[in-house]
Amino acid sequence: MDDANSNKEKLVVEVVAAHNLMPKDGEGSSSPFVEVEFENQRLRTQVKYKDLNPVWNQKLVFHVKDVADLPYRTIQINVFNEKRSSNSRNFLGKVMVSGASIAKEGEEVAQLYTLDKRSLFSHIRGEISLKFYLSTKETVKEMTDTPLSVPSSSKKNKKLQQQGPPMVVHQQQQAVTQNNHNKTHHHPTQQHAKPGETNDIKPVVITAGHGPAIPVPGGGGVPVGMGGFRNVFSGGSSEFSLKETSPHLGGGVLHRDKTSSTYDLVEQMQYLYVRILKCRDVSAASGSEIMAEVKLGNYRGITKRVSANAPEWDQVFAFSKDCIQSSMAEIAVKEKDKDEFLGRVWFDLSEVPSRVPPDSQLAPQWHRMEDKKGDKSKAGEIMVSVWFGTQADEAFAEAWHSKAANVHFDGLSSIKSKVYLSPKLWYFRVSIIEAQDIVPGEKGAGMVRFPELSVKAQVGNQVFRTRTAQASQSRSLSNPYWNEDLMFVVAEPFEDYLLVSVEDRVGPGRDEVVGRVLLPVSQIEQRTDDKPVGSRWFNIDNHFGNAGEPQIVSRFGSRIHLRVSLEGGYHVLDETTMYSSDVRPTAKQLWKPHIGVLEMGILGATGLIPIKLKEGKGGGSTDSYCVAKYGHKWVRTRTVVDSLSPKWNEQYTWEVFDPCTVITIGVFDNSRVDKTTTNAGGGSRDSRIGKVRIRLSTLESDRVYTHSYPLLMLHTTGVKKMGELHLAVRFSCANMGNMLTIYSLPLLPKMHYVHPLAVNQLDNLRYQAMNVVAGRMSRAEPPLGREVVEYMLDHDSHMWSMRRSKANFFRLMSVLSSFVAMGRFIESIRNWNKPVYSTIVTVIFLMLVSFPELIIPLVLLYMAFVGIWRYRSRPRHPPHMDTRLSHAETVYSDELDEEFDSFPTSRSAEVVRMRYDRLRSVAGRIQTVVGDMASQGERVQALLSWRDPRATFLFVSFCLFAAVGFYFVPTKAVVALLGLYVLRPPKFRSKLPSKALSFFRRLPTKADSFL
Repeated sequence: MDDANSNKEKLVVEVVAAHNLMPKDGEGSSSPFVEVEFENQRLRTQVKYKDLNPVWNQKLVFHVKDVADLPYRTIQINVFNEKRSSNSRNFLGKVMVSGASIAKEGEEVAQLYTLDKRSLFSHIRGEISLKFYLSTKETVKEMTDTPLSVPSSSKKNKKLQQQGPPMVVHQQQQAVTQNNHNKTHHHPTQQHAKPGETNDIKPVVITAGHGPAIPVPGGGGVPVGMGGFRNVFSGGSSEFSLKETSPHLGGGVLHRDKTSSTYDLVEQMQYLYVRILKCRDVSAASGSEIMAEVKLGNYRGITKRVSANAPEWDQVFAFSKDCIQSSMAEIAVKEKDKDEFLGRVWFDLSEVPSRVPPDSQLAPQWHRMEDKKGDKSKAGEIMVSVWFGTQADEAFAEAWHSKAANVHFDGLSSIKSKVYLSPKLWYFRVSIIEAQDIVPGEKGAGMVRFPELSVKAQVGNQVFRTRTAQASQSRSLSNPYWNEDLMFVVAEPFEDYLLVSVEDRVGPGRDEVVGRVLLPVSQIEQRTDDKPVGSRWFNIDNHFGNAGEPQIVSRFGSRIHLRVSLEGGYHVLDETTMYSSDVRPTAKQLWKPHIGVLEMGILGATGLIPIKLKEGKGGGSTDSYCVAKYGHKWVRTRTVVDSLSPKWNEQYTWEVFDPCTVITIGVFDNSRVDKTTTNAGGGSRDSRIGKVRIRLSTLESDRVYTHSYPLLMLHTTGVKKMGELHLAVRFSCANMGNMLTIYSLPLLPKMHYVHPLAVNQLDNLRYQAMNVVAGRMSRAEPPLGREVVEYMLDHDSHMWSMRRSKANFFRLMSVLSSFVAMGRFIESIRNWNKPVYSTIVTVIFLMLVSFPELIIPLVLLYMAFVGIWRYRSRPRHPPHMDTRLSHAETVYSDELDEEFDSFPTSRSAEVVRMRYDRLRSVAGRIQTVVGDMASQGERVQALLSWRDPRATFLFVSFCLFAAVGFYFVPTKAVVALLGLYVLRPPKFRSKLPSKALSFFRRLPTKADSFL
């Protein structure tokens, strides 16, 4: 009997890990364990104390009464938090799995399940990874079955039910640990298995926090079953830290095939592609509209409606292989608004071929359809092609995806991946020099008042105005003179016009146009260097085509003197200089060859916060997509509909011209997927989820960085983690010599230094450039919203924030801390706290004074040695958003409310008064510090100003005697004596300040003249 049971198949439920669980212990964490119920059998895993991202890798084995009935059975998985104090537990989520999804041993694959609520008011979040398979090798440990029908109302029964299973779990855990230990020793190369044979969950799906690491040979202590992760930065909260991952990229590292050469930074995703081109000989009514329908299990895709006279669709449908629940694919042709099909054809998925680029596309073929009676002679033919492929397939970008089945037709275009090119921006310089024979406004009063003439220049929605022309004895009233430069931002192709208007202020707030000139920007001269551009006189139109204007006005030949040019030698800044992704000049003839290539695989995200609330349901959803911006190239991934753990697995490439640049990656929620939101007037805005910046100069060449970046957002309630973004980044350099040469070149083009622009002017031009880019991006299809462009370009980085001010202050203090530490070290040497060190420093000082030629070589040698020594502890991972550095964790709520306040403010008068008083107190301290610094400088000036004649007399006399003394006494002796005097022991020093310092403090300052 025992032998029969041992050979019988058992159900094995392998609990791999969970992620982003809800903290329920009152201390911001949980102690989770998993309880699995199957056919009146209940087993549980061990408890992972204080871990919101637990890793179990534990097998639970169950008896199966009848394998044939297994597809009709259900496995219930519950996750609980153990309360050690009260012997009770909190509910963390549940999963119901059908027995039909159980695989055979050797074919099991880890699946990720979202934890469901037990009731409407349950607070649940997170995912759990499980494996289900049948096995004859595993044995069920002896246990007393706990029938689920037995009431457990008494505390005694509850305690027995909670204490019994853990004993069995402990025995099973030992057996599983021993089994894994044996597997590790007998199969040392199993971590390099082929893509189709791996059973470990990939970290792009889930990344755990602090789990036990089971060492694998050559794995570097990466946990088994998790695909590999490691906390990189432990400073601050571990929730906001960067995690290193080891996803299975491009078919693996050691077993890479030719198909993974293009998409080697993403995980391969298998899809079933169905291309429907056209049909013929369909028995449809004349003039009616027909459509094709693709059915695969519960998924259904419908083509557009076309005329039955010439039915052509040429549409592609993509079904994710992970979601395929059927072995047959059905393609049917139907009439509009009718459920009955005109003809259909079936495809067995086991016979569908696989296509791998760079193979040519699969040629479509005519297939004869069958009608409702199964007759193939009258239903017509349809031309289709069906194949298995990956996201590298050319049809992937334009295909209809099965996971977008609930997206309305108007929103389909907004979920596809696209590449955008930002317009080529130019600085447009307009120099307003002078004008002649201007007729002032209000012609009857022209002789009794001085005309207040100014010039207004407008390009598109950019408007600038010169100052009012001043009166001059050498110029008449009708010949004003300005000589001002105005700068605009224009984009190719040049479609705008320059409108120059001469206006006369005839009253308060009332300007009268007395003449104008209209110039097309496309005809303006372009220059790439600092050579002067010739100026021109332009005739002014001063009657504006008004037939009723007196003809005498046209006799005045009014004209204006302008110098206009398109500046191609500048780089138009549309983002802050700190985060600039491109520093090339506008003119293409000034570009240098690229020095490298940046490749990025956008793998996916995990633990996203629900953005949209579902009506009538307790949970929410997120339709997320990713935007990456580097240089002129913007990329947008496809939108993964209704998923808190989306997987994009899309790879993009950029040419790199300067390594000291930054790539920005942002994650957003697509608001155009929801039909009700889209029809509300088109005013929907995509919500921000988070942003990541990576500086290319911090990356090593030809190394693949795979990390999970925290997506952090600052709200009025504080910093909040919105999820984690998984990226694979590689920066390749073709010529290291060219790369190193870049570091000696100026950061910006030559014109920024020959004819520099003012800081305020640059900020204004950056704002104008952002408006131009946002306007062009909104005209694309699908449009890239203005809110996305503004967030990616940091449009609000110049706004005042108390939090940022504190962060910048402490950054400055961190920089100065090394000098403060050096000063403390010197002071400790002077105080002889450690006589041995003080003696050594004194000897070294005397040696350097005797041989001064060794000072500079020793300093340089010391810096080189420190750099070589710190190479061992160099940063091995790219930086990420640091909440501690940003002072986001310790900021006060009122300071956050002030940071998110609009400009001008919308808060009450009392709040504004309180903030103004606080700002006055801070500014008062800064004012005191600045005043003290100015006083020290004024004391230095007072040494020779004779403001204090006695002090200046003493200083001049000292300089004369010192000059004579330094002439006769060697400099080395003076420096040595001065150094020994400073380093003398405290026993020979007085606690009073020195005479030189006392003399300096007595010098006068200009503070005496302050009101």
